[in-house]
Amino acid sequence: MKQIIIASTSTVHGGQYLDYLLDTLKIHFKDTEEVIFIPYARPSGITHKQYTEKASDAFNKIEKKLIGLHTFKNPKEAIDNAKGIFVGGGNTFVLVNALYKFNLIESLQDAIKKGTPYLGTSAGSNICGLTMNTTNDMPIVYPPSFKTLGFVPFNINPHYLDPNPSSKHMGETRETRIKEFHQFNTQPVIGLREGSWIEVKDNNLQLKGNLQARIFEHNQEPYEVDPDTFLNELK
Repeated sequence: MKQIIIASTSTVHGGQYLDYLLDTLKIHFKDTEEVIFIPYARPSGITHKQYTEKASDAFNKIEKKLIGLHTFKNPKEAIDNAKGIFVGGGNTFVLVNALYKFNLIESLQDAIKKGTPYLGTSAGSNICGLTMNTTNDMPIVYPPSFKTLGFVPFNINPHYLDPNPSSKHMGETRETRIKEFHQFNTQPVIGLREGSWIEVKDNNLQLKGNLQARIFEHNQEPYEVDPDTFLNELK
């Protein structure tokens, strides 16, 4: 039974790291005291050690021990034996490049198929989709493939931002970029706003949080779905 939380962000504006999710995570990881943390996305270029320490501070609040994957001599074996997995945010290109480098794509897929609870935030959520092509990140490295874990049958755009009529910014909106994506690709894309997440339990996918999500389907006008909506029909 798949157990996945796909969260738009680790930190809601004004809050502490993962605070808005801690009650949910206590339930999500209820059957383990230890969670493997994958720090490869390295937000702002921080070290794996620094990132693991930051994430550990949050997990300590729910009495869970976080262990950085970078500390294991055999990362594949660590994922195979993990009782819980958390992939943090940062740069999706850097993250995916590392997952391919250490040959972890299939290991993560197998772990989730057997029911290991998974949490992804930001870049760690991007990789839950079919590809990473709807990331907001700069391509600072070149991974061998843009194909990702495929836990859900669509792509994800974390940190989705609505157009701001009062902004003087003249660049593309997120909606414009996703429409450009659909000129070359057909899979749906979910724009996840800050503080929202998708909860996957076996074959059920449900939007959680207090905000709507924006759905983009090929050759259709975008539309909104409310919290607690099931997303099983998106293909």
